[in-house]
Formats: sequence, C-alpha cells, structure tokens
Amino acid sequence: MTAPSPAADRTGGTDERDGRDGNGGRDGHDGYDGLHPLPPPRPAYEAHTWKEIAYLLLNLPVALFGFTYAVTVLVAGGALTLTVIGLPLLALSLLGARQLGKLERARARKLLGVRVEEPSPLPLAKGGGPVQRLWMALKDPVGWRTLLYDAIRLPWGILTFCTVLISLFVLWPVLPYLARGLANLDRAMVRGLLSPSDELERRIAELESDRGIVVDTAAADLRRIERDLHDGAQARLVNLAMGLGLAKEKLLEDPDAAAAMVAEAHGEVKLALQELRDLARGIHPAVLTDRGLDAALSAVASRCTVPVTVTVDLPARPAAAIEGIAYFTVSELLQNISKHSGARSASVDVWRSEERLLIQVRDDGRGGAQLDGGSGMRGLADRLGAVDGLFVVDSPAGGPTVITAELPWRDRQE
Repeated sequence: MTAPSPAADRTGGTDERDGRDGNGGRDGHDGYDGLHPLPPPRPAYEAHTWKEIAYLLLNLPVALFGFTYAVTVLVAGGALTLTVIGLPLLALSLLGARQLGKLERARARKLLGVRVEEPSPLPLAKGGGPVQRLWMALKDPVGWRTLLYDAIRLPWGILTFCTVLISLFVLWPVLPYLARGLANLDRAMVRGLLSPSDELERRIAELESDRGIVVDTAAADLRRIERDLHDGAQARLVNLAMGLGLAKEKLLEDPDAAAAMVAEAHGEVKLALQELRDLARGIHPAVLTDRGLDAALSAVASRCTVPVTVTVDLPARPAAAIEGIAYFTVSELLQNISKHSGARSASVDVWRSEERLLIQVRDDGRGGAQLDGGSGMRGLADRLGAVDGLFVVDSPAGGPTVITAELPWRDRQE
C-alpha cells in the first residue's frame, strides 16, 4: 500500500491532532468553532473618507443657498444703485458674504482639514464718517471673492452631489478615490477664493504691530524726557531761584554772603545748562542736523571708552528720520561696547547699498551678546522693525561681535 504524500496531508487529509478534516471544518460544519472570536466589524471606509463624502453631499444645499444669496444681492444691488438705498444695500450684502465665507471656511476646516486663515476684519469703527465706512465696505476684496465663490459653486455642487450619491450604490469600490479627487478640487477652490491675500494680510499685521511699537517707543521717550527734566534741570533751576531769592534778601545786610550765594547760583546755572545740552543731544543732536552722520557718529565715537574707527560712505544724506534712527542705533551700540564688551577696539561702518542704508558695528570683546540679553538689543530691533529695518546680531562666546543694522533709504527732502 502506498503511503499518502505530505502534500495530501496538507491539503485533503484528516488532521489527527485536532480531528478536523482538510477543509478546516469540524464534522461537516464551517470553520467557526466557538473558541476564536470573529474579527470586530469595521466601517467600509476610513473616517476621513466619510468626512469627504459628507462634505461633497452637503455641497448641493450649501451651493443652492450661496448661489441664491449671491444672485439676489447682485441683481438687487445693481438695480437699486440709482436709488439712495442701492449702495448701502450692496455694502451690507458684502458684509453678509464675509459671514458666509466664514461658515464655508469652518466647514472645510472640520470636514476637509483645510486650514485657511481668517481675513482681518474691516476697521469700520475707525473708518471716519458714514461715507468712508460705506466705501470701505464696497471695496472689500474678501466680500467680493466670497460672492464669486458662491456664484460659481452651484454647477459644482450639483455635480459632486450626484456623483457621490450614485457612487454610494453603484461605484462604491472606487468611491474613496472619487471622493478624494473631488475633495481636492474643493480644497483648491477654498484656498483660492476664501483665503485672505497672504501678502496683503501679512503686511497689514506687520503695520499694525509696527504702529504699536512706534507708539510705545514714543511714549517711553516722552516719559524719559519728562523724568530727566523733572529730576535734572528743573530741580537745579528751582534751587537756583531759591538761592537767588536768599541772595537778594542778604544783599544789603551781608553783601559778602550774598556774593557767595550768587557765585553758587552761577555754578548751578552752568550745571543746568550742561544738563539741558545733554538732554537736547539725546533728543536730536545739533551736530547731526548741521553736519550729518559722519560728524555726529565721530562725536559719539570720541566719547566711547574704546577706540573706535568710524567710516561713513554715503553719496548723500538720507531722510532726517532715517538719519536719526541710524545715529541713535550706533550711539546705543557704542554705549553697550563701553559697558559690557571688554573690547580693545571697535569699528563703525555706514554705507548705502541700492535702496538700503547699512550699518555694521564690530568689536573684539568677549562676545555673547543676545537680543534678549537685557542690553537694549531688543528695543533696537523693535525700533528698526517699525520702519521696515533689520537688526542682526552675530556674537559668539569669546567674540568678536558683529551687529548689522539695515534701514530703508529715503532721499532727504530739503
């Protein structure tokens, strides 16, 4: 008798170890033996696919509402432009379109995972009178783009609704691929028509931030000037007035004491004048106004405790505001070098490159300077940023320190 082959054992024979036949069943029943649980039920598609299907099915009712709104407001607003209420009605319609766009961005964010930034709100409260606010609303690009989005969505909404609904019953094996392709087109439309203008919005945000910095800096400078006047020159002038009053009373009784008091008052006058000169130099030095950056920076460098080489290569003088910012930037950097760097020498280079004014201050000190190091670097960076400037610090431990400042060039208006 021929023995069964191993292949026969694997394919059709009875397994003597568990008593099951070669088909995997037991006593003619199916393979489930009650010992091994069935796999858990799973949805036919992944969760993100169902979200895309839901978004595409909602396209039709949303597109119907948006199309009706867009056509109604455009026709009504256009027809009534010859009347008093035409333009205000159109302006209100554009504000309403902004709200529709907000809802559409939220729907796309929830179901499609599209992260679209919200556009900046219209500053109607700061728009002046009613006419200015009306004009601001009428020229709102966000509202017009939303109306365009709503007007062109109806055919697309019908197409996506019918395609997905039929595919659910007829083409369900390929429905995930259809849904992904259609949803990607929706993502492109949302990003193209409902997203803010990236460059414009970024510029608006920068200008709003820079305006705040300029206001804060001006307020801090005014407080510093007020404090310096109150604690310095004003106090000396008060003492001077009191001393001269006492000297006047003693002029006839004790001329020698009166003379001494007048001499003391004369010294107070000199100190008060010196403090006023220093304060005026801190506001805007006369040498900068009269002779420009080269002479003004040389004067600053002469007061630095470290030998400083100043090189200014400018074909002409920049605008007064840019010249003042450059002067005070170099002045504060040289003060930091005197106080913190431990340097033996330093250099200041100023030149023009196309439409930019470049400043580079270098020292051979110990290095380690940082924008958040408490030496006023952050304030300088903020001031330069407020006028579209740049401020770069390169200061490794052990030195050298190279600080580059960049300002926009504007021609001087004589």
